[in-house]
Amino acid sequence: MTMSESTGSRQYQHQVFDVSINVPNQGGSKCYDDDGRLKRTGTVWTASAHIITAVIGSGVLSLAWAVAQLGWIAGPTVMFLFSFVTYYTSALLSTCYRSGDPDTGKRNYTYMDAVRANLGGFKVKLCGAIQYVNLFGVAIGYTIASSISMMAIERSNCFHSKGDSSPCRVSSNPYMIAFGVIEIIFSQIPDFDQIWWLSIVAAIMSFTYSTIGLGLGVAKVAENGKIRGSLTGISIGTVTETQKIWRSFQALGAIAFAYSYSLILIEIQDTIKSPPSEYKTMKKATLLSVAVTTVFYMLCGCFGYAAFGDLSPGNLLTGFGFYNPYWLLDIANVAIVVHLIGAYQVYCQPLFAFIEKTALEWYPDSKFITAEITIPIPGIKPYKLNLFRLIWRTIFVIITTIISMLMPFFNDVVGILGALGFWPLTVYFPVEMYIAQKRIPKWSARWMCLQILSMACLVISVAALVGSFAGVVSDLKVYKPFKTSY
Repeated sequence: MTMSESTGSRQYQHQVFDVSINVPNQGGSKCYDDDGRLKRTGTVWTASAHIITAVIGSGVLSLAWAVAQLGWIAGPTVMFLFSFVTYYTSALLSTCYRSGDPDTGKRNYTYMDAVRANLGGFKVKLCGAIQYVNLFGVAIGYTIASSISMMAIERSNCFHSKGDSSPCRVSSNPYMIAFGVIEIIFSQIPDFDQIWWLSIVAAIMSFTYSTIGLGLGVAKVAENGKIRGSLTGISIGTVTETQKIWRSFQALGAIAFAYSYSLILIEIQDTIKSPPSEYKTMKKATLLSVAVTTVFYMLCGCFGYAAFGDLSPGNLLTGFGFYNPYWLLDIANVAIVVHLIGAYQVYCQPLFAFIEKTALEWYPDSKFITAEITIPIPGIKPYKLNLFRLIWRTIFVIITTIISMLMPFFNDVVGILGALGFWPLTVYFPVEMYIAQKRIPKWSARWMCLQILSMACLVISVAALVGSFAGVVSDLKVYKPFKTSY
């Protein structure tokens, strides 16, 4: 969750409805851009910072596990390929920020606007549905991840006081409920995108825990005195042949999840000043940020694998590959929880806004939906409580918490989310919009190359999705609902 995402929290506020705002054109005066909005001030550096902090999230923690499934050859190769595809399709998407002329055409402020302007019709609704399902899934994934980190803190302290061999069993349910209660309170903030400081805190937190994970991996390799792992990944015997195939597919989903940021690319681009053209600046920023992220991912994934080999944990900081220094692990896990509390909100706010806007359009005269009760708060401005918002958002958080308690499998959920979002949002829509905008003729060499890229990524996404669902099925065989403990 990041500054770019909080910029992105506004992204869906007018999606799925054809809202057009007529702003008087200020003719590109000193204070205004060509669309009558205040002059944008973003540069290559601010856009790169937004992307890097958006991309480096909790997905980084599962990369050592993903590399362990694929091995020293396929692991880094797949990471590099995903980074290339992400860069290339992001460059295509950046040209869709303006419709028509790339320098002076009409601006599209959100991903959905770009799909509406270039493709229209059913594809707009399809894009909306994929986005909202993905956002709902992210809420579940973050609830699971935060509870695992909270349990890791308790277990780490237990191991420290009772010794590394003690069982230290901890149930995840109280922590998931605690996370849910915190989110119910935070979800009542009506316009969360104004809390810019939360993005900065989250960005610092994500770098904190990623760097601690990397540092511990390097230290562990030095302590072992050798690099663990094999060229082909986890060996048959540790897992069965079938498990090896499913887990390799699942690893693809985990890596895809770690790279996904297309949802907010157009919003980040909307902060960039011109001239030069926004898409030129955005291409540079995308190249810089994807390169930095890939180096960071290679380091975290590869050092994690080098440290633990076949036994690389699904979540680097909570799988107890590391026991000491216990206080450093606690700091890293607190950082994860703080990051996820804010990230949950930034991802859910667009969904909240969409449902509330739809309800208002369907029932414009309902007092339950429109009435606001003013609650005075000493020292700050009064809080406006809306009953519909209070009830529906609370129900939403309760549902995501219950599903998380029913299905607490971090790696599987990360794989499913990565597979669901990667092909449609990172590859299919950018490619189709680029073809429509540049009027590339069907069956031409360029059209064929783009379609082959899209189809190849679809096959990878389907494989990752199947692998992740297979992971859930195998986990469910030995699992009792609401009884998860570690």
